[in-house]
Amino acid sequence: MRGADLRGSDLRGATLGQSCLEGADLSDADLRGAFLEEIFGNMDLTDANLMGAQVGIRDLRDAILCNTVMPDGSIRNDHC
Repeated sequence: MRGADLRGSDLRGATLGQSCLEGADLSDADLRGAFLEEIFGNMDLTDANLMGAQVGIRDLRDAILCNTVMPDGSIRNDHC
């Protein structure tokens, strides 16, 4: 999934574990309840919704987070 254009995708409940999302654009994607453990890559999660998703915070260390709804409902703006 390297460089995939997934802008605005409905990925609710999707299983994306152990995926390379290097350069993937997940901006405005709906990832509520998705399984995102052991993902890696500098993906764009601007305006994405991760509410209830299973994701390791270390997996997001290289991600672009701007107005991103985190699994606990908090909003991250690390890269706005």
